[in-house]
Amino acid sequence: MEQPGGGASGGRAFGGVEKAGSVIHVLLRLLKRRLFKSPPAPLRVAALLAAVLLYGTTGFLYFELSRNPNLTWADGLWWSVVTVATVGYGDLYPGTPGGRFVVALPVMFFGIGLLGYVLSLAATALIQAKTKELHGMGSRKLKGHLVVLNYPSLAKVERLLAELTRDALFESGTDVVLVDEDLPEIPPELLSRRVHFVRGNPARDETLARASIDDAAYAVVLSKRPGDPHSDDLSVAITLAVEARTKKVHTVVECVDFETQELLRKAGCDSIVCTSRFDAHFLSHELLNPGVQEVIEDLTSSHEGQQIYLTPFRGSAAARFEEVAEASRKHGHLALGVQRGASRQLNVAKDHEVKPGDSVISIGPKRMPPLG
Repeated sequence: MEQPGGGASGGRAFGGVEKAGSVIHVLLRLLKRRLFKSPPAPLRVAALLAAVLLYGTTGFLYFELSRNPNLTWADGLWWSVVTVATVGYGDLYPGTPGGRFVVALPVMFFGIGLLGYVLSLAATALIQAKTKELHGMGSRKLKGHLVVLNYPSLAKVERLLAELTRDALFESGTDVVLVDEDLPEIPPELLSRRVHFVRGNPARDETLARASIDDAAYAVVLSKRPGDPHSDDLSVAITLAVEARTKKVHTVVECVDFETQELLRKAGCDSIVCTSRFDAHFLSHELLNPGVQEVIEDLTSSHEGQQIYLTPFRGSAAARFEEVAEASRKHGHLALGVQRGASRQLNVAKDHEVKPGDSVISIGPKRMPPLG
């Protein structure tokens, strides 16, 4: 850029003022048309901000090169960014009247306004995203996670998650997606447990897709209204929807009515927990063996004490139960029996054959690695 000098300097300065005035006029028209008549799109605002930076860079160089011939385009851009951001380091500043009043003042007014608007758009987008997450309006792109379908109560969901996270098989960093149609907002207590929320009918394909059910590792269908047998109808519908989408996810379904189990098996779920099935068992055992309820609770809870585990036997050949029991003792476990498919045998003989693919039933303080 040629440096202004002598009489030509005044003419060039005047021409620069005219050009700068034209640019400002265009900016004013754009602002009036886009900012005040209709809410501007983020890309349009970003384009206006880029125009302000370009105007500031070229204008700063045009007027200030006569005072400082060593200025570069990078210097002009740096000054424009610092001015728009209201930082004002002071390392570069306009010293000519044209640089101050024709370039600096418009850049300050328009640049600060546009930058503030861009920042407000970003803040609004973040707030809207958080609001959508809290109200379950978005989708979750996850893999290897747990999907909990239905929300009977906060206490029940918290107990379920507490039991799962104490087991080594369920990694502490595993994400959880809660799906429910009636819950308006995810409780704060569940947010701290890495629980995501998807609001919608769990029996609908679109809702399951938003919960990434196809890539989930586990799915638990809770009874919507514990104690009400009619809630099993929804559980069956949800199970059918899940199994129709994917067979890879391991599905456990809670039911109230014992008669519903056959329908759930036909639906294709992997496991069924019927709460009414155990009521009479617990009552009769507690009546005949006072204190047995605490023993059963200890064996089925991961909170403390000993628990029941099923550990896969992965040996290359069959082994005697006596050998498997000895291997279990090294891990602090007491072997009780063997499960083969849907068949279970407890208190078996020492020479009972344990085949590869069987599971060893044992009691221990924590889960042991596969045997064999």
